[in-house]
Amino acid sequence: MNALPSPLRLAFAGMIALAVAMGIGRFVYTPILPGMMEALHLTPADAGWIASANYLGYLVGAMAAAGGWAHGREPMLMFASLIASALLAGLMGLNETVTAFLVIRFLAGLASAFVMVFMSSIVFSHLAEADRGDLQALHFGGVGLGIAASSALLAVLVTEHADWSAGWLWSGGISLAGLLLVALLAGSARPANGVAGREPALPGDRSLTKMIVAYGLFGFGYVVTATFLIAIVRQGGGGRVFEATVWMVAGLAGFPSTWLWQKLAGRIGLYAAYAVTCLIEVVGVTASVVVKGAAGPLIAGVLLGGTFIAITALGIQMGRQLAPRAPRRVFAVMTAAFGVGQIVGPVAAGLLAQASGNYTLASFMAAAALLASGVIAWSAAPKSP
Repeated sequence: MNALPSPLRLAFAGMIALAVAMGIGRFVYTPILPGMMEALHLTPADAGWIASANYLGYLVGAMAAAGGWAHGREPMLMFASLIASALLAGLMGLNETVTAFLVIRFLAGLASAFVMVFMSSIVFSHLAEADRGDLQALHFGGVGLGIAASSALLAVLVTEHADWSAGWLWSGGISLAGLLLVALLAGSARPANGVAGREPALPGDRSLTKMIVAYGLFGFGYVVTATFLIAIVRQGGGGRVFEATVWMVAGLAGFPSTWLWQKLAGRIGLYAAYAVTCLIEVVGVTASVVVKGAAGPLIAGVLLGGTFIAITALGIQMGRQLAPRAPRRVFAVMTAAFGVGQIVGPVAAGLLAQASGNYTLASFMAAAALLASGVIAWSAAPKSP
């Protein structure tokens, strides 16, 4: 019988799995998108629909994974999804039609959700058992690591004058290498303590309702800039290397963000930390279209990357606190709200951008949603008796 990997080794495995499935599998679309739009004559609305197909896949996958059917099969499903994520990235580079992109990105979203849910359940259960909750931030840092790695790859491809399809093919190759690393580090580790049986219904709690709404608005708000930031840079004539730099800055800011914001939450409370993080992201989203020159996109990259992964983690944490007896159910409902926001955001932003000729109105709309999310979450803080 194989010895169980150490908590640190499992956290590293989780980090690489999220780098592959989320940092690359979900978010490499952002830096590759401008090249696709130019070469294939895609409109902003087309780009929004393709992005939303990915987020719809993520929503379907997260809702399906939150059920009990996968109990005991988590490692197999997680590895199958990592393989799918790598192959689907490569497949994007071998197609040129919007229909093919919609199908591929939907399936990639499904795969990324399975990796997120099943790998997190394996890692977090062992970290909890070993009393190493401090390593959760390392696991979530994988999203930022994947974004930074994919932007470094694209910077190299740009200097080689490679086209957009090479970005997808190389992303698939890097993802397969990441899969091998995860297999070496995690082996066949299973969740330490799965939740058995049916969970109770969610409490009819006003604070929980507010948090579900706030989380949905956050999904809508962050995803507009997360999808179109590099297209905004391209429209401003920033140059290909600068595009990759902006996306790398977002990834590097994202890598330590969960750890930093968790530290702050320990001092000022989860609700205040969530609200402050939303306000900082509002500044970044607004800067992307208001601050001229290179400064605007760089500020946006730092502030978006430095907040969106942390807000995702803080929101789930708050939901679990408000419904401690139904962790799987509250994860599903919070993810559904977040997922609906993510699906609507790129479509609305793409249509607005197409109608107006730029991304300014779309970014203001996103900033307003993030501001509302922060205010609602702040008001959801349970009052002391």
